[in-house]
Amino acid sequence: MRRSSILNRLLLLHTGRARLWTALAVLAAGTFLLLLSVLAWSDFDLLIKGGEGNGTESYIVIGKQITERNMGSASANAFSAAEISEVRHAPQVLDAGEITPALFPVYAEVGGQLPLQTELPLASVPDRFLDAVPSDWNWQPGNPNLPVVLAARFLDIYNYVFAPGQGLPQLSRGSVQAIGMRMKVGSDPSVQVFSAHISGFSDRVGSVLVPQSFITYGNSRFAASAGPVRVMQLILRVADPSDPQFVTWLQQHGYTTEPQGLQWSRMRAIVQSVAAATGGLAVLLMVAGALIFMLFIELSVTRSRSSLVLLHQLGYSRRYLVGFMVRRFLPRVAGSLLLALVGTVFVQAVVSSRLAAAQLHLPALPGAVVWAAFVLCSVLVSAAVYRAIVRSVAAAEA
Repeated sequence: MRRSSILNRLLLLHTGRARLWTALAVLAAGTFLLLLSVLAWSDFDLLIKGGEGNGTESYIVIGKQITERNMGSASANAFSAAEISEVRHAPQVLDAGEITPALFPVYAEVGGQLPLQTELPLASVPDRFLDAVPSDWNWQPGNPNLPVVLAARFLDIYNYVFAPGQGLPQLSRGSVQAIGMRMKVGSDPSVQVFSAHISGFSDRVGSVLVPQSFITYGNSRFAASAGPVRVMQLILRVADPSDPQFVTWLQQHGYTTEPQGLQWSRMRAIVQSVAAATGGLAVLLMVAGALIFMLFIELSVTRSRSSLVLLHQLGYSRRYLVGFMVRRFLPRVAGSLLLALVGTVFVQAVVSSRLAAAQLHLPALPGAVVWAAFVLCSVLVSAAVYRAIVRSVAAAEA
């Protein structure tokens, strides 16, 4: 009879198998939950910081919060040069640009099947902050044609709020860009008329944008009062808008932005809370599984104490007996941990596939931090099991 078969009969009794499989199942479940919590944190971080093809940054518009104390003071609500410089050096801020308002009246008229007459809130931003710079964006004084970039939300308000109530047709972006309008700028007697057209749409700024050169020209010629233009809003290019330091910085300085501008911050808080809770539960399950497994080993060795003494007398060294039991128990532990890893890889593949349909890109395999967590768990659990075997064999031979 082979030596390993004899040792199996003497040392590894077939009692307590239920405890063994229970311990392995709890260990696999705990490892799986722990890897899932790390995976959730890792994937969210990838989505925030870019991943493979995601937007690596966000654009948000900030202004000073209007309160009862400062609501009547335009100067108090404007950004000074020192404040703008401070904003550019704020946490996570990559760039900051001034939103320059038009200080002159603007009146737009649209004829044909869409008779509209309305005042327009014109503004300009540096070209680098536009979603896309139109090809005809280079306006110069004397040019009667004026390109306009319209806030996308304005079209949504027209299509879903204004048009149904007024019996007007709903419009696609393409049809809006085909519509021309007359734009009256300034007040009598120095009114100037321009032929304006929609050159594009913006999801970043909730205003009607025109080239910076036109705002500079209009403010110098048609503004009611001379003087420097007060900057009431800034547009920021932010690396990670969910960074708690950035959110805290905004609050400490009394700056406000649109709620969706900080939606990643709320999502980060939710993901961190869920990941922390799941991770805590996972650690408890892993510890419970490892303890049950080590108790099973100690119980098996205790029941085989007489056999261990006999084998030692026959010349089997403690090192050999420990190695034999390690070769029998650690593969089961490794199989349990690998099962958790396979489940995590499957979850990542499913999540990556589902998010691809929403134009959010994640790798098909878990990131390095998940593999590192798996290796760390494997080393710690294997070391604990090995130590339990050594102690159990030594105690049984004593």
